[in-house]
Amino acid sequence: MSIKPLIILPDPVLRQVSKPVERVDGDLRRLADDMLETMYDAPGIGLAAIQIGEPLRMLVIDLAKEGETPAPHVFINPEILESSEQRSVYEEGCLSIPDYYAEVERPASVRVKYLDREGKLQEAQAEGLMATCLQHEIDHLNGVLFIDHISKLKRDMVVKKFKKLAKDKAPGKMVG
Repeated sequence: MSIKPLIILPDPVLRQVSKPVERVDGDLRRLADDMLETMYDAPGIGLAAIQIGEPLRMLVIDLAKEGETPAPHVFINPEILESSEQRSVYEEGCLSIPDYYAEVERPASVRVKYLDREGKLQEAQAEGLMATCLQHEIDHLNGVLFIDHISKLKRDMVVKKFKKLAKDKAPGKMVG
């Protein structure tokens, strides 16, 4: 297992739509393990493959709190089948948009179908934080970021800040 570098806003890779996984094999399971290790190192509770530059429809989630036994979940080709009409608001953040958080309203629960790390078809009903996390990560697979769910003014400010940071880190730039 190895920690992969995270793709950071404004990198256009984050806007790519990920391709379906065609075969669950040892290479894909190794990628899932690398994603989990990268997510734990960050630290975060969810990571989509596109966030490490792999445009595949796969994500990992672990909602275990510090000190609890890890409870990793791997979702391959996840698809939301149903969303509740009831809404909930969580303060979201993103490993690809470090140190920025905003309240986002989403359906309070979702039913998803996906392949597990063995390639078996599964269905799950998710509520609360798991529902929010699944929707956030599935958005990534569709080239959507959580900042797309906030006001245009706030989103434009965040994008501008990250473009400036990226420009300041560009090769050949003098750093004081």
